[in-house]
Amino acid sequence: MANYFSNHSQSRFLANNSASANQGNSTMNTQSPNTQPTAAPRSRLPSSKHFSTTVSTAVSAERSKETSPNTASPNGTAPHPLKTTWVFWFRQHRAPGNKITNYEEGIKKISAFHSVESFWSLWTHLAPPSALQPTTDYLLFHTGIRRPVWEDPLNLTGGKWIIRLKKGVADRIWEDLVMAIIGDQFHECRSTEEQGSVMNGDGTGDISGNELPEICGCTISVRQSEDIVSLWNRVEGDAKLREKIRDTLRRVLNLPASTIMEYKTNNDSMQDKSSFRNSAIDRSTLS
Repeated sequence: MANYFSNHSQSRFLANNSASANQGNSTMNTQSPNTQPTAAPRSRLPSSKHFSTTVSTAVSAERSKETSPNTASPNGTAPHPLKTTWVFWFRQHRAPGNKITNYEEGIKKISAFHSVESFWSLWTHLAPPSALQPTTDYLLFHTGIRRPVWEDPLNLTGGKWIIRLKKGVADRIWEDLVMAIIGDQFHECRSTEEQGSVMNGDGTGDISGNELPEICGCTISVRQSEDIVSLWNRVEGDAKLREKIRDTLRRVLNLPASTIMEYKTNNDSMQDKSSFRNSAIDRSTLS
């Protein structure tokens, strides 16, 4: 039976592979660009342990009827605000023979959200990674990140933790990662040197005037032979901070200690024009 990871790690989830696939990989009722129609849609209820607040079944049933995703639901229940406003992006890579020299040309904004209810209203309409064609990306970044690219001012000094997955298992990992981030599971991962930094009051979202979040966002890259998830952080030069992010990532995704993880700075990515090539393997768990 195949492992979850496209490296040499052993997954504790193997015994529950079939059950997890049936429970965690639901079909969306709208499709992303260039995907084929799927089976009848089925909503995914907000059952993740990562949220500090929960959404009732009644609110969940009503969320698809919301006309404004960040206002109270039709049954009068007030929305549960998130600490930060987040934005989903989508990127379809070029087809063979259709060369795009600018990475940003292919990135499209999907929608922003800042409550638990508006997240689920959006999430249930997104196709899961398993329904996407190869060379497609989902990107999730907070609103302080104006462009979900290496060159953004808040990404310049940062980097990313990288986990390579075997095909067919990314849906559950991606869902858990997204909900851990927007559910503020990385709130203790902050730079000791910059804990007092604040955003400029220049309209960069609801983060203005508050402490800069260390976690910038996350991505999933659907490729032909593997799927790659990455967690972006703001300060790559703090080794202890990177380790704390790594350990928190292992915990929220329930990764076995033997899982091979990689790290690459955004500066290195800009130099070799690649997010994943030449990344440094974390050897803390390797014998």
